[in-house]
Amino acid sequence: MASEIIEILSAEELRRTLTRLASQIVEKANDLSQLVLLGIRTRGVPLAYALARQIEVLEQVQVPVGALDITFYRDDLDEIGVRTPDKTDIPFDLSGKTVVLVDDVIYKGRTIRAALNAVNDYGRPPEIWLAVLVDRGHRELPIHPDFTGKKLPTAKEEKVKVYLQDLDGRDGVELIPRKPDGWGG
Repeated sequence: MASEIIEILSAEELRRTLTRLASQIVEKANDLSQLVLLGIRTRGVPLAYALARQIEVLEQVQVPVGALDITFYRDDLDEIGVRTPDKTDIPFDLSGKTVVLVDDVIYKGRTIRAALNAVNDYGRPPEIWLAVLVDRGHRELPIHPDFTGKKLPTAKEEKVKVYLQDLDGRDGVELIPRKPDGWGG
């Protein structure tokens, strides 16, 4: 029996979730002038920009956004396959900044561990927070988001797929059964 794809967040629900996450970040930040967002490639980058736009709407403050590629920091390339590295772009100094790492889905925690290692190569910010759109559980490392859009208990064989307008031509989040060839994460 084939499993059906389940819509977790519609485009409108995704927009509202990002608004809520931006509000939570603003509420926790003591000084928005010291806040920066670092999107983890690939889908964390457009999410970071969306959060920055929403923070600007809420507070009339422009929050700098950077992009972090973690390919060379991963310890699980044998599991996820060969990837072509993308560009890390951090056009600001991290010293004295509160860094918010932004990613689409947190699963085992290995991506975030790699991102933390990568950030240390670019500076030593006094605080690093984590904002994720979806937390699907199954952590292997003691890493937990500070800001979570949606907690979604999943089976390990399922996949959470985030669609973003900038990359996919539409917004939304779906729960997809794992394909037999081992695809998914």
